[in-house]
Amino acid sequence: MTKNSVSEVQTTQKEPERERRIFTFKATQIVWILLGILEAFLALRFVLKLIAANPANPFAVFVYGFTSLFLFPFTGLTVAPSAGGMVLEIPTLIAMLVYGLVGWVIERIIWVIFYRPRGPVTQTTTTDTTDQHTHQ
Repeated sequence: MTKNSVSEVQTTQKEPERERRIFTFKATQIVWILLGILEAFLALRFVLKLIAANPANPFAVFVYGFTSLFLFPFTGLTVAPSAGGMVLEIPTLIAMLVYGLVGWVIERIIWVIFYRPRGPVTQTTTTDTTDQHTHQ
């Protein structure tokens, strides 16, 4: 009489709060992407003004039009020294600093509210044993 034993072990792991961590990660990445785009446009505006770019150029018109909405709260905050058509827009630099800080604060708030640290991973083990007896 021979005894054959076949054993199958199946292990599944469940990571609690995984979806919430993924959401937190994606939400903070969206904040950083949007902030990066805004900062890039503001920096571009600063450089275009500094090199006295043609304000009638369609690209300059687009950059100035897009950024003017975000610079509105900072208009008139300080003087913008100019010479020969070149303008040193100090309010743009201040706006970049303020929006960078605001973006960082928003990202931290999202992290504090939604992030949950990894807890212990729970494992479930299922064992299926089949015994076969062979008569000779």
